[in-house]
Amino acid sequence: MSNLKNSELYGVLTDPVTLRIERRLPGPVERVWSYLTDGELRRQWLASGDMKLEAGSTFELTWRNDELTDPPGERPDEFSGEHSMKSTIVEVDEPRKLVYTWGEGEVEFTLQPVDGDVLLTLIHRRVSERKMRLMVGAGWHMHLEILECKLTGLKPEPFWDGWFRLRDEYDRRFA
Repeated sequence: MSNLKNSELYGVLTDPVTLRIERRLPGPVERVWSYLTDGELRRQWLASGDMKLEAGSTFELTWRNDELTDPPGERPDEFSGEHSMKSTIVEVDEPRKLVYTWGEGEVEFTLQPVDGDVLLTLIHRRVSERKMRLMVGAGWHMHLEILECKLTGLKPEPFWDGWFRLRDEYDRRFA
């Protein structure tokens, strides 16, 4: 799948509360941008929700992770079948950069063309609790794997199976 080495697929903590994760995806940039900003396309790999691409505008993301893969795997008891969160657009530089609030934190996506592909860099700031860092690391990793599969036409592993595997790996990496 990705042109990055396996070890480079994992997110890293750039400081104790900031996760950075990269993926090299098939381009062009405009195609990847549409998967970040179009609610119907984003629903296929992350969460639904229409957004107005304007700083200061609010929107709601709604996750239905059981619908991302077939089969979905077994969802942990602590997660519901649907979860929503209100966010606010902080910055838009179409089609290269999108930043929005994420609870108390902030998520930044940047897209950079590289030899016909797109380097997507995701930075999730202010993830202060260890348990949340593990969930966020595994979650973003798995969601980005699904995005990559959508863009390449491959079938991803069941969402929850991958999330459990990745949570355990991030627990080791973030020790």
